[in-house]
Amino acid sequence: MPITLFKSGDSVKVVRIGGTAEIKKHLSDLGFVPGAAIEIIQSNSGNMIVKLLDSKLALTRDMAEKIFVQ
Repeated sequence: MPITLFKSGDSVKVVRIGGTAEIKKHLSDLGFVPGAAIEIIQSNSGNMIVKLLDSKLALTRDMAEKIFVQ
């Protein structure tokens, strides 16, 4: 399921990244790789702030919809 379906406080793991090769590379460079643990800090209409490793990252709805988690 895309990460946009989860709410603040949820912890999830990345299972795959969708989108073009360029988008996949960009998200991979940020640390969004299969198996990565993510904590959702804030979710507002699909725009998100997430904690990945020791960083907090902001994602637009378009970018977040490419991240599939469980």
